[in-house]
Parts: sequence; C-alpha cells; structure tokens
Amino acid sequence: MNINFSRIILSSNLTRGCLLVLLVFCFSSGSLWAQNTKRDSLLRLVNQTSIPSNIYSKDTLYIHNLTMLAAEYRYQNSDSLLALSQESLKLSKEAHFLNGEIISYSNIGAYYSNMGQIKQAISYLKKAYNLADHNKVQDLKVETLNELSLEYSYQGNYSLALKGYLDAIEIAEELGLKSLLSIINDNIAQLYRSHEDFNQAMVFYKRSKSLNEEIGDPIFSAETLCNIASTYVEMNELEYAMFNVNNAISIFEKEKILDWLAYCYEVKGNIYLNKEKNTWALYWFKQSELLHKELEDDRGKIGLFNGMSEAYSNIKKDSIAEIYSLEAYQLSKNLEYRSGIKNSAYQLFKIYKNKNDYEKSLWHLELFQSTSESLTKKSNEQTLSLLKAKMEYDQQKQQLISQNEKTLAKHNIYIYVFIIILIIFFIIVLIVRRNERIQKKLNLELLSNKKNLEEKQEYLNELNQTKNKLFSIIGHDLRGPIGAFQGLLKLFKEGEMTKDEFLDFVPKLKVDIDSISFTLNNLLSWGQTQMNGSTTRPTTTNLDEIVEDNMALLSEIAESKSIKLINRVEADCKIWSDTNQIDIIIRNLLSNALKFTPNNGQIIIGAIQKLKTCEIYVKDNGMGMTEETIGKIFQKDSNHTTYGTNAEKGTGLGLSLCKEMIEKNKGKIWVHSALGKGSSFYFTMPRVIEPIKKSA
Repeated sequence: MNINFSRIILSSNLTRGCLLVLLVFCFSSGSLWAQNTKRDSLLRLVNQTSIPSNIYSKDTLYIHNLTMLAAEYRYQNSDSLLALSQESLKLSKEAHFLNGEIISYSNIGAYYSNMGQIKQAISYLKKAYNLADHNKVQDLKVETLNELSLEYSYQGNYSLALKGYLDAIEIAEELGLKSLLSIINDNIAQLYRSHEDFNQAMVFYKRSKSLNEEIGDPIFSAETLCNIASTYVEMNELEYAMFNVNNAISIFEKEKILDWLAYCYEVKGNIYLNKEKNTWALYWFKQSELLHKELEDDRGKIGLFNGMSEAYSNIKKDSIAEIYSLEAYQLSKNLEYRSGIKNSAYQLFKIYKNKNDYEKSLWHLELFQSTSESLTKKSNEQTLSLLKAKMEYDQQKQQLISQNEKTLAKHNIYIYVFIIILIIFFIIVLIVRRNERIQKKLNLELLSNKKNLEEKQEYLNELNQTKNKLFSIIGHDLRGPIGAFQGLLKLFKEGEMTKDEFLDFVPKLKVDIDSISFTLNNLLSWGQTQMNGSTTRPTTTNLDEIVEDNMALLSEIAESKSIKLINRVEADCKIWSDTNQIDIIIRNLLSNALKFTPNNGQIIIGAIQKLKTCEIYVKDNGMGMTEETIGKIFQKDSNHTTYGTNAEKGTGLGLSLCKEMIEKNKGKIWVHSALGKGSSFYFTMPRVIEPIKKSA
C-alpha cells in the first residue's frame, strides 16, 4: 500500500474568499464531521477565510485550504473529494492561482484512481504535471510526477513508472525535499517488491528509513515501517515483520491515521495467517475491516478480503470464506486488478472444491491459471521494461556526470592550489605545535633538574652538618679523655710516675674508657641512621633480658654513686622490635638516668602491657628538666648536652638517637619532668601477643 499526501505551498497573494459552507454541506457525508483533528482544523480555516456575500471571491488562502480539505477526503468520501476539487479548480482558474490549479488537477486524478479509472486519473495528473513543469514549480512537479508514476504502476506500465520515480528523485535531491524523497523511495521499493525482487526493494526502503530519521516525522517513519513489515511477510521473515508493524501501529493509533492503520492491521493479520494462527489473523483482519467501513479504499479492501477468506477457509468456515472471496473478486474486477482476480479465483477454486461444486471449482481454477499465465508473461515483459528504463536512466545520468566532470575539471587547478596552500599551512602549524611541545618538555626537564639539584643540595647540607657534628664530638668529647690517658701513660713510661701512683688512676681511667666506649657506640649508631645505613629488623624480643643485661653493664657506675636500680619488667614481657636497637635505647635511657641522679638516688625501669603495645618507662629522682630543655632534647640536629651530678658529660646524641630508633620500630617517646623532682621517660613498642592455649 502506498498512500501519498500532498504538501501544498501557500501562495503569498492573499485576497478574501468565496463559497464555503454550502459546498461543504452538499458534498460531505455525516461521518466527515467526525474525522480527525486535521480535517476539523481545515474546516475551521475554510470557514474563517470565506466571505459568503461574495461567492466569486478570488481568495487564494481560501482556495489553498479548500484543496487541502479535498485531499483529506481521499479515503473518506470520494464524492466530497471530487466536488471540492472541481470547485477549487474553478476558483483557481478565476484567480489565476497556479498552485491551486495544479493541486486541484492532482486531487481529481486521485478521485479517478480510487474509482479504478486509471486512464482518467493519468489524464488529470498529466495536466497537473505539465502545468508545474511549464511554470517551473519544482516542488509540485516532483509531487505530481510521483503520483503519475504511481498510476503508471497501477496500469502495469512499470517502465514509465520507474523512469518517473527516478526523475522525481533527481529533482527532489537537488531541492532537498526529504519528505518527498521518502515517499518516492517507498514507491520504488513497492515497484521492485511487485516483481519479487525483495533485496532491491529493501535497498530503497532503507534509504527511505534513513531519510525519515533526518525528517523526524513519526508518521513518515510509520508508513515506511508498515511497508517494510508487509515485505517481510512476503519474504516469510515473520519476526522482523511483527517488530516493524507493531512500531507502525503504535504511531498510527496515536496520530489516528485511519487508512494506514487499517493497512497495518491487515499486515498483522497476514503475519498470523502465515504462522497458521487463524483465530488471531481473523482478529486483526476484523480490526482492519471495521476501519475500512469508514474509508473508501476499494483497492485496499481486496487484499484484506482475500486474507479473511483464507483464514475462514483454514478453520472450515467455507460459507463465510466464499462471501469474502466473491467480494474481493468483484472489487478486483471493477478495478481491473488482475493480481486480485488471480488470488480470489484460487481461493474460490479451493472453497468450491471443498463443497464438491466441481463445476464452479473448475471454472475458477481455469480463471486462476489464465490470469497467472497472463501475469507471468506481463511480469517478464515488465521486468525487461524495468531493466531497460533503469539502463536508460543510468546512461542519462552518466552523460550528466560526464558533463559535470568536464565543468569541474576547469576548477581543479584552483582546488589543487588551495589544497597545497592548506597542506603548507598544516605543516607550519604542526612545526609550531611540535616546537611548543619540545619547549614545554624542556621546561619540565629544567624544573625537574632544578628540583633534583635542590634536593641534592639539601642532602649534602645535611651530610655536611653531620660531618661537622661528628668532628665536633670527636674533637671535644673523645680527644680529651684519650689525651689524658696518653699523658698518664707517658708519665708512667718516663718514670715520672710510680707504679702505685699509676694504679691509683686505674679506676678513673676505667670510667673514662667506659665513657669513650659508650660514646663511640652511640656515635656509630647515630652515624648509621644519618647515612641511611641502619636497617631495622624487628623480631620477638624479651624485654626483661635486655633490661637485666644493661643493668648489669651499668651496675658499677650505679654502685659508684650508691644509686639503687630497680627492675619492674615482667619476665614474660615480649615486644616486636629490633633487638640491637632496643638494647641501645635502654642503655642510653639508663645511662642518662645515672648521669642526672645524685648519690644515694633511685632509678626504676618497668613496663605496662596494653592491648597492642607495651609502654616502657625509666624513672629517676634526679635533677629534672625545665620546659625549655624538654623542648630541645629530642631534636635531631640539637647539640644540647648537660653535665651530670658528678660533672659527667655526654655527646648530646643519646636521646635524639633513641627517638629515631623508637620511631623506626613503630613506637613513640615522651617525657614528664620538673626541676628538682626527677624525670620519667616513656616509650612504646608493638607487643607480641601469644595465642591463648585452649584447655583440654
């Protein structure tokens, strides 16, 4: 089914108009007033532009609305279509309104097409086409050429039909008339479909579908989808057919396009018929039949009635099937539609055979065979005509292409020059961009190098500070005791000191040597941390053993000052730490406590075991510290050192070293102290938690 809606161009020559209400009432049936919104709107427009007192008005707006109203009655009321078109033709001639005259002729041609009078339809459409062609009204020329080609296809003159469609496409493409291009592509597809060239038909349907997407009109899309669905039915691709027809139906139901909706229902019925679901097929055929009661489209009823006849025949209701087949046969005969005659004749042959009426059955079989042979012969001729028309069209198109190529060749030099200039410009842009990227990269490298240099300079400064501090400690804290020791040895060697006098200095020398050893150990450990050479390797460490070892090591110093060392660390206290580092930490904290605790003092070292950590403390009742001193003792670069109660001197490294090692073992250190009240140093270490053994 191919339904063509004319798109009419408004004339700018607006005068006031004539004849209306009487005309509409005379030629419109009662159902006309109950039709869709578009027709109601047109009726209102015709009313608004009429001036009843001047029946011969030459108002082009009125004529335009009259032609559009006539077109709306094409499938609703053929008498109104003819009467309104004849009136609009008369008024258009009086008003010298060219567009109105062309469209009126086209509408009259549509009336005769509905009546099956194809020759008269072609005659009026030729008048419309010639007027449009002569006066160069290109859009109406394309539209009338499309409608004329459609009538040629009804007549069976497929060669002329295809040629007309192809000419119309060429003009429509030049003008960018996408709506008309969509309709024409659908009609060409129908032409190939009638020759069962489904692949070629699908090529044109796809073009139409693509155009519809650009147009954005849902009605155009639905029309193409319905035609595609019908083609898929003939190809027996029923799932594709159902998908497309359902999409089309949803649009037509929403927009209330009754003629297309009737056709879609028929297509859906044919899908179920091919699936041998006759009850569902009849349901959709009846929906289509109900709509056809409001339409005047005898050509559209033929396929519907033949489908209904086949469905009823399949469910053994031959009497009803006979009624529909006879109706389809009569309509086909009236419209000289041989394909319809063939299908209805074959259906009647089967029905009468089932009824054992062999005479009628044989007659209809002979009619079917003779019509089939005629159609086959005609189809072959038409196929050759189609090919010939296509070849002629291609030749003409090739000639035009050759002429265009010659014309374009003259401009090629300019195009080449432009392209060369464009390429040069592009190369320059690329070079500039490349240089910008290189410059940017170099700038980033410079910034990166600058940052690296600054980091290295900072690192070297730190190393230099470490070196200075190291030499300072060696020069002041180690050279003095070693020098004194050398002096005593020299005096003893030269005989200036007796053996007894030398032995009197041995206790003092031992204290000095122990101090030097302790200082060297601290220096070595501190130097390793500063040079990133010290690696922390935590293991399970028994804190009580470390504390006992260091108390034994420092017991002599404690005894010399009568200081009492108390160990309150539990025997099962185990921590997760580097054993060597925790040894240094405990030794430094105890050494500091001994240094700043007066004679007869007391030092307590203990541990509090918490959920995940162990809090270790070293408490003394010595000199204590000020807040200012507390703020300095843990600083990494601090050289702060304080003399002990017996003028003992340290390197200033001990607490700084302790802090670094504690933090490397994932702990923290702090101190509580006040002048004259002693100091309490606390630090934490991760605790080793032994799994609890279950009792038997």
